[in-house]
Amino acid sequence: MSVPSAYNNTGGVTPDWLNKGDNAWQLTAGTLVGLQSVPGLVILYGSIVKKKWAVNSAFMAFYAFAAVLLCWVIWAYKMSFGEKLLPFWGKAGTVLSYKTLLTQADLPATVHYHSDGTLESAALTPLYPLATMVYFQFVFAAITLILLAGSLLGRMNFRAWMLFVPLWLTFSYTVGAFSLWGGGFLFQWGVIDYSGGYVIHLSSGIGGFVAAFWVGPRLTRDRERFPPNNVLLMLAGAGLLWLGWAGFNGGDPYAANIDASIAVLNTNVCAAASLLMWTLLDVLVFGKPSVIGAVQGMITGLVVITPAAGVVQCWAAIVMGMCAGSIPWFTMMVVHKRWSLLQRVDDTLGVFHTHAVAGYLGGSLTGLFAEPHLCNYFLSVTNEQGGFYGGVGGTQFGKQLAGGLFIIGWNVVVTSIILNVIRFIVPLRMTEELLLVGDDAAHGEEAYALWGDGEKYDITKHGASDYDDTNHGLGTAAGTGTGTGTGTRGPTVTL
Repeated sequence: MSVPSAYNNTGGVTPDWLNKGDNAWQLTAGTLVGLQSVPGLVILYGSIVKKKWAVNSAFMAFYAFAAVLLCWVIWAYKMSFGEKLLPFWGKAGTVLSYKTLLTQADLPATVHYHSDGTLESAALTPLYPLATMVYFQFVFAAITLILLAGSLLGRMNFRAWMLFVPLWLTFSYTVGAFSLWGGGFLFQWGVIDYSGGYVIHLSSGIGGFVAAFWVGPRLTRDRERFPPNNVLLMLAGAGLLWLGWAGFNGGDPYAANIDASIAVLNTNVCAAASLLMWTLLDVLVFGKPSVIGAVQGMITGLVVITPAAGVVQCWAAIVMGMCAGSIPWFTMMVVHKRWSLLQRVDDTLGVFHTHAVAGYLGGSLTGLFAEPHLCNYFLSVTNEQGGFYGGVGGTQFGKQLAGGLFIIGWNVVVTSIILNVIRFIVPLRMTEELLLVGDDAAHGEEAYALWGDGEKYDITKHGASDYDDTNHGLGTAAGTGTGTGTGTRGPTVTL
């Protein structure tokens, strides 16, 4: 049988190990995840904050995306997916040579052995070049830092953020990625994190909350009232986030296979169920359906399904969506108002609830709902299954809880150390004068050129009072207590 000319090995460009379909899907999936950050979260952050913080908030995300990429190819990729240095860390190294990048991708530390020392599963070797794997994993690292930034909007010194991004990537993200994905001790133990419920969401939620504690709060007036400056653009950013999640979860089998298909469907089903549950609770408790609440529910649904997307059945995705739309809702709307620690720490967008709580919830539920056959399609550690399927399922649930606790503990300690080092170099928080004015003082730029009805804003004429506090009509529906728990709805806006 003749081979089509498109598949002939010509000039080494199409080596025998290359699967063109897998390569095309992996590059597409990576780009979808990248679009979640730029422009997705750039638009969402720039729209969901007060007008005076639109530029700063969007720029924090934009900067992080670029900074992570350079750090990633120079040292951080190998620390996450290279040879083992420690049980939780890979050896640092560059991935800059074309000879390296065009070889077949492999994750050398993911080889797994039985307890008697015999081989259980070989190292993961996707059927595309290392360049594709480096790019795909980069966008996951980048979005983790950008999600963390949601806890710090509206007051962090941008110079401190410039230092924080490479340091946190190096000493926090790479540890979680290697431990759970790159062949580290949690991977070898069999903890399931299909696409980042722990590596990305739990770590960004805990890291953001701890960082918010050390950086300090926004101005009191900003904490008490922080309405979005553009709800429609906020929805556009949220929409990019939702659809981009097809690459987020669909790309993690590292192949264009049937497991990718069920992961994409489960992702959307869980997000829809969570959005509807959150909206229903808003209507029942507060009497009004909130657009911001719907976005919150969408995001918690996406986060909860992430560690389980390709290893649970579709009916389980619905159940997980109902949990995603109710448990984080409860921690945000009820627990937040009653727990003094949550009120004292100014987590601007409530990342603790929508990513830390939701991420740990998703990882835990994975330990209950992971279906044995689907696990064997994806996982290198064979014969894993959720608690609802009996056998070793109860043990799996315990592993999921323990894996999450490691990520929590590591991020609390390392994030604290990083920020206390940075504070000796530059202040973590902007000055009161900068906080009063916002973007124009911090960057010399404003999101909207016009002030009032066609009049150019002039601080010497208009003063520093926040025009964006008025004429939005959002205070009652969205709540007025971000970070303080004093409003009728709890945190105003969260991601």
